[in-house]
Amino acid sequence: MTEAAPIEHPSWLTGGDFTEAGEPFRLFAAWFAEAKRAEPVNPDAMALATVDADGLPNVRMVLLKGFDERGFVFYTNLGSVKAHELDGAPKAALTFYWKALQRQVRMRGSVEAVSAEEADAYFASRSRMAQIGAWASKQSTVLESRMAFEKAVARFTAKFTIGAVPRPPFWSGYRVAPTEIEFWQERLYRLHDRITFRRSDPATSWTKTRLYP
Repeated sequence: MTEAAPIEHPSWLTGGDFTEAGEPFRLFAAWFAEAKRAEPVNPDAMALATVDADGLPNVRMVLLKGFDERGFVFYTNLGSVKAHELDGAPKAALTFYWKALQRQVRMRGSVEAVSAEEADAYFASRSRMAQIGAWASKQSTVLESRMAFEKAVARFTAKFTIGAVPRPPFWSGYRVAPTEIEFWQERLYRLHDRITFRRSDPATSWTKTRLYP
């Protein structure tokens, strides 16, 4: 079986030679904007890798809910496995893969909790049913039946019939502050483009290296 030829992106899509970029956040913003136009489902999906108390890796898909030069933000139930692992070892890795663009972005770094104000603002932007679902779900714990979950949803729907749904005290977010970000673009014949930005900590400047694919 022969490999299918990768898509050759026109210059208007790639924005020229991305390996000439001077820093990673603006490059990520440009790629993410293109992904939101090109990917039919969840362009904000990212793999989040953590480690447990025994050092065993754990990975799952979460959704990016904001980013700036401070880092990349996602939200979760604070009783979830990922939250417990991040509290015990506040470092993580993220991977984005946009099949329509044949691009990947990997990063890793330290993790910190978002502020209560940030969490409140994002929670208020969610749909009402998503807000109620956050109250009803005891994420990562054993669920005896689907009906039990639906009953919990119904109970909190009745509780919050009138007025805004407050953010649960057990629901908030984390920010991954990367010290390494790698951009990968697929090319014909597996002659891919790959660059990595690194810094010793979030307060220092980036250095850039071009890598063999």
